[in-house]
Amino acid sequence: MRIALVHDYLKEPGGAEAVLMAFKNMFPEAPVYTAYAFPKYWGRYKEIMSGWDIRQSWGRYLPFLPNFISYYTILSPLFFRTMDLSKYDLVIISQTGGYFPNGVKVGIKTKVITYCHTPPRFLYGYETATQARYKWYWKVQSEIANHILRIVDWNYAKKPNLYMANSKNIAGRIEKFYRRKAEIVYPPIEIPKVIPKTSKKDYFLIISRIVGTKNIELAVETCNKYGFNLKIAGKAIGKVGEEIAKNIKGLTVEYLGEVEDVVKQHLLAEAKGFLALERQSDFGMTTVEPMAYGTPVIAFRGGGYLETVTEGVTGILFDDLTVEGLGGAIKKFNKLKWDEKIIRKRAEKFGEKEFEKKIRKIVSKYAGIARD
Repeated sequence: MRIALVHDYLKEPGGAEAVLMAFKNMFPEAPVYTAYAFPKYWGRYKEIMSGWDIRQSWGRYLPFLPNFISYYTILSPLFFRTMDLSKYDLVIISQTGGYFPNGVKVGIKTKVITYCHTPPRFLYGYETATQARYKWYWKVQSEIANHILRIVDWNYAKKPNLYMANSKNIAGRIEKFYRRKAEIVYPPIEIPKVIPKTSKKDYFLIISRIVGTKNIELAVETCNKYGFNLKIAGKAIGKVGEEIAKNIKGLTVEYLGEVEDVVKQHLLAEAKGFLALERQSDFGMTTVEPMAYGTPVIAFRGGGYLETVTEGVTGILFDDLTVEGLGGAIKKFNKLKWDEKIIRKRAEKFGEKEFEKKIRKIVSKYAGIARD
């Protein structure tokens, strides 16, 4: 089959881009259609992604990119609407919730499968990494734009033959906002073949892009107040992220910045526990990666974390997203004993092999269905 891949835009690689990479590994000849691509932000993935056949929209010619990505959301349906993919037999869309890639043109015989990480968070009342659209001088324009984009999103949601969701949580959002059922396929987590030979050390860990929705400030304040050791690694994204990074400090708190893979692996293997504090996580991929190294997780009880953290087995969930609430959760965590082998076994459910097996089964089953 002639297959094409579609993704919102390619900037800092995260969980959604890991899924795109898995699709690309499965279908190496498929070109990647996207609004625009910014190789300078790809970090350690630059060598891999630079070898792809990436086809950008006319949006790449707009001024002030990449700083104005959020502001150009209103134009993004037009980016994809002008992409003609009618020559392909199968189009697999990776919908991150940032733009509207379901708008690509396809032929009557083209089959469309959308892997949805989330419907656009900013349209449906969920927290976003940037609040740029809601600054006082943009607020009125944003409300008008959001009304238009909700109509566009609803219409585009009718186009795929099949939706896949990255979790039960997102499948629920798809049904709520699009009135569509979705197959649940958890995203692929790289399960390490070899765990660094090291012992657990007395520190908690956060590895994440430094953005406003991760509640990193809460972790810093909590560990400073109660004297818990905390290491934080990750790249600061945008002005908000840079401001958060500047304040990651304290007697027991250390900010490591963006780290190499080898360092990351040792951090994950040595940490006594991993903190996952996003209020409305889509899936909770960040909780599975430490589990693959036998490291239990302390996570907020919400969103996708409910599907990845097994209470008392792979970690604990807590309800009060405050300094006192997190402090109490860490104290509870410290009293429990954890079995690294059981934790690693649980993580294997979310491995790359499982993902590929499910995707190939779905493509085989649905690629032959006719469009309405």
